[in-house]
Amino acid sequence: MNRVFSLLTLMFALLLSGCGYNTIQTTDEQVKAAWAEVLNQYQRRADLVPNLVNVVKAEANFEQETLTQVVEARSKATSIQATPELINDPEAFNKFQQAQGELSGALSRLLLITENYPNLKANQGFRDLQTQLEGTENRITVARNRYIKSVQEYNVTVRSFPNNLTAMVMGYEVKPSFTVENQAAISKPPTVDFGTK
Repeated sequence: MNRVFSLLTLMFALLLSGCGYNTIQTTDEQVKAAWAEVLNQYQRRADLVPNLVNVVKAEANFEQETLTQVVEARSKATSIQATPELINDPEAFNKFQQAQGELSGALSRLLLITENYPNLKANQGFRDLQTQLEGTENRITVARNRYIKSVQEYNVTVRSFPNNLTAMVMGYEVKPSFTVENQAAISKPPTVDFGTK
C-alpha cells in the first residue's frame, strides 16, 4: 500500500511538472510588464503634446487645422482606458492601436508643416520638444518590439502541448500583437518613376 501511494505521488508530481502552469504564469507576467512599458512611452508622448502645441501656437501664422488635429488625436488616444485587461480584448486593443496611430500621424503632419516656419524652427523650446518627441517615438518602437516578442513567447507557450491543455483549463488564451494598419498597402513594392523624356 505504501508503495502504491509513493507511485501515485510520483506520477502526480510528474504530471504537475509537465503541465506548464508556471511557464504560462512567467510568460503572462512578461507580457504584462512589456505592455506597461508600451503604455509608459505612450503616456510620455501624450504628456509632451500639450507643450509642443503651446509652443507652436505662439507662431502667429501657423495652420490652426493641423493643431486642432493633433489636439483631437491626443484627446482620443488618452480617452481609451489603457488597463492590463486591454491586451486580452482584441477589439479594444485594436481601437487603442488605431487611436495611437492617429496621434502618430497627426504629430508627423505637424512636424512636417513646421519646416515652412523658420521662426518656429529657430525657437529653442520647439527644438527641444521636437528632440524629446523624436526620442519618445524611438522608445515607443523599442517598447512595442519588446511587447511583440513577449506576446510571441506567451502565445507559443499557451499553444504548445501539453501547456495548451493547462491554458485551456485555466482560461489562458492567445493575446493580440501589434499589427500594421495599412498592411495591404505596404506589401506592394513602391512605384519609382524618374520620368521619361
